[in-house]
Amino acid sequence: MPASPADWRYPAPAAPPSWWHRHSRTLYALALVALLVLSGLTIFGLVREQTGTLGLLVGLGLAVLPVPLLIAAFRWMDGVEPTPWRDHAFAFAWGACAATLVALLANSVATDWLAASVAADSARQADTLGSTVVAPVIEECAKGAALFLLFVFRRRHFSGVVSGLAVAGITATGFAFTENVLYLGTAFGEDRLLAPSALHESATATTFFVRIILAPFAHPLFTALTGIGFGILASLPPNQGGSGGGRRVLRAGIPLLGLLTAALLHSIWNGSATLTDVTFIGVYALFMIPVFAALTWLAVWSRQSTLRTVRETLPAYAAAGWFAPPEPWSLSSMRARSMARAHARRTHGAAAARTVAEYQHYATSLALLRARANQGTPAPDFPAREQELLHHLWHRRALSAPATTNAALAMTRPHIPPQWGGY
Repeated sequence: MPASPADWRYPAPAAPPSWWHRHSRTLYALALVALLVLSGLTIFGLVREQTGTLGLLVGLGLAVLPVPLLIAAFRWMDGVEPTPWRDHAFAFAWGACAATLVALLANSVATDWLAASVAADSARQADTLGSTVVAPVIEECAKGAALFLLFVFRRRHFSGVVSGLAVAGITATGFAFTENVLYLGTAFGEDRLLAPSALHESATATTFFVRIILAPFAHPLFTALTGIGFGILASLPPNQGGSGGGRRVLRAGIPLLGLLTAALLHSIWNGSATLTDVTFIGVYALFMIPVFAALTWLAVWSRQSTLRTVRETLPAYAAAGWFAPPEPWSLSSMRARSMARAHARRTHGAAAARTVAEYQHYATSLALLRARANQGTPAPDFPAREQELLHHLWHRRALSAPATTNAALAMTRPHIPPQWGGY
C-alpha cells in the first residue's frame, strides 16, 4: 500500500460533510439577497423622504424608460459566451441598491465636511467640489465593488473584456436608474412648487432630456472602464508580469487604472455640468461621444474576435469527431446560432432550445480555452477543464448537433464548402 493516503487507489470514505458545509452556499446567497433588499428599501425610503410619494412614483416611471434598452444592449454584447443571468441580476441589484446607498450616504458626509472645513464660506463651492472631486471616486468605487465580487467569486464566468464591459454596464445601469429616480422626483417637486408656465421652464423636462434622452449611457460609460480593467486581468495568462510581488502589483494595477480612469471621466462630466451650457455641450460632443464610440467599437470588435476564434479553433475538434464538419462555422455565426435555437424550439420545444444555447456556450468556452493553449499560455487546469467541456458537449450533442448543422446548411446553400464532405 502506498505510504501517502493521497496515492491510495481506493481512498477511505470521507467523513460526512457538516451541516454548515452542506448549506453554506444557500446561507451566503440568502444573506446577500437580504443585504440588497435592505439596501433597496433604505434607498427608496430616503428618496421618498426627499421627493414625496408622488415624486417617487413619477421618478420611477420616467427613470425606468432607458433601463430595458440598456440591459438588452449589454446582454447582446455578451451574447457569444453569455454570462449567467444571475450574475447580471446581482450586478443590476448591486448598482441600484447597495452602490447607490453607499454613494448617497458617503457623498452627503463628504459634502458636509467640505462645507464645514474646506469651503466654509461657500456652500455652492462645497457642492461643486463634492460633485467634481469626491462623488466620482465614491460612486465608481461603489459600482466597481460589484465587478470585484463577481471577479473573485464567479471567476469562471468572467472570461474577458466583453464580459467585463457587460457586467460594468449593467451595474451602472442599476445605479443610474436609482439616481435618476431621485433627480427626476426632486425636479417634479420643484415644478409643483413653482408651477412653470411653459414646458421649456420645467425642471422635470430639462432633467429628463439631459439624463434620459441626451446621456443615458453616462454612468455605464464611466464604469465600463473599470470593467475593461477587470476584463484584461481575466484574460491575462497566469504567469503574466513575471513572478512574485511584481506580478501581483501589475495584476492589481490593471483594474485600479481602469477605476481611476473611470473616476476621471466621471469628474470631467460632472465638472462640465457646473459650467456654462456651451462648455457642457462641448464636453458632450467632443469628449463623451468619441469615448462612447470608441468603447462601442471595442465591444463589437471583441465580440467578432471571439467568433473568429471559434471558427478557427473548433475544426480541430471536428476532425477528431467531436463536431460535425459544418458545426464550427455555424457556431461562429450569431445568425446561425439563432437559427439553430429556433429550429430546436420548433421541433422539440423550449427545453431543447435551452439545450442548444448551452451547447453553443460550452463550444465557445472550449474554443477560447484551446486558443489560449495554442498561444502557449494554457490555463493551469487546462486538461480537466477541456475534459469537462467535452463532457457537457457530448451529453447535449444528440439534440444540438442536428440543429447546429441544419443552420449551417441553410445559410450556405447552394455553396456548401467542399471540406464539409457529404453535407
